[in-house]
Order: sequence, then structure tokens, then C-alpha cells
Amino acid sequence: MHDDHEHYETLLTEHGVKATANRLVVLRTLDEGGRPLSLTELEHRIQTIDKSGIFRAITLFREHHLVHVIDDGSGGARFELCHSHSHDADADDDQHPHFFCECCRRTFCLTGIALPPVVTPPGFAVTAVNYMLKGLCPECRDAQCRHSRY
Repeated sequence: MHDDHEHYETLLTEHGVKATANRLVVLRTLDEGGRPLSLTELEHRIQTIDKSGIFRAITLFREHHLVHVIDDGSGGARFELCHSHSHDADADDDQHPHFFCECCRRTFCLTGIALPPVVTPPGFAVTAVNYMLKGLCPECRDAQCRHSRY
């Protein structure tokens, strides 16, 4: 859709990122993923760009606060589009918890759920919050997943 293309171009421009064909594809894939995606998942979904091209786009998006990086506890990073679309990291209001399914290994956004406040001891300066819940997603729980400890 032409309107979507313009939306993604505008989003990149607002974050100080030049809109190139590859960056538009990576951005669209992240947005349409519906959940945080690993680099491997992005590679499988984007057959037209090599691994290094996807990685370069993700790195640039991180630098311009266009994506969040999530450590889901499985040893890898996952990436999701920042829905607040603020290029100011201090103004990012898109912090929300995530859920990692120990069976299917997918990570889900739990939007609409507030992060609990955490008071740190004096002298600590929090720069990021990673709130991850683990267990079984509804699909795997209903299928009685055999790959987890449940």
C-alpha cells in the first residue's frame, strides 16, 4: 500500500534516519511482526536482504530510538518497534512487560499492563527496564507443550 510506504518513510525521517529500500523493508517487517522478533526471525521473514544488511538497519534503528531491544532470557536479543515513536530516549513512554513462552520460544508484548515501580538504592541510575515473564502462552498451554518443564 502506498499510504503504508509513506507512513514508514515519515517515521524514519522523524527519527533522523534516511529512508532506503532496505530500511523500509526491515521497518515494515518489525511493525507487521506483531511481537518482538529475533535477528534470525527477521532473516527468515526478509529473503531479499542479507543478514549484515538487516543487522545494520537494526543497529541504526537502535541508535535513533526507533526499536527496543529485549533480552528474553533465552540468550538472544529480540527487537520491536517503539510505538511511542519518540526519538528522545528519555521521553519514551512505550515501556511494557513481555512474556517468553518456554515451549514455542516466542516473545509477546503485554501492552496495557503497567510496569511496577521499582525503587533503587541511592546512587543507582536506571537507564532501562526489562520486565520479562516466562511460562506457557495460551496456545502451548492448551496443546500441553512437551518441550518445557510444565
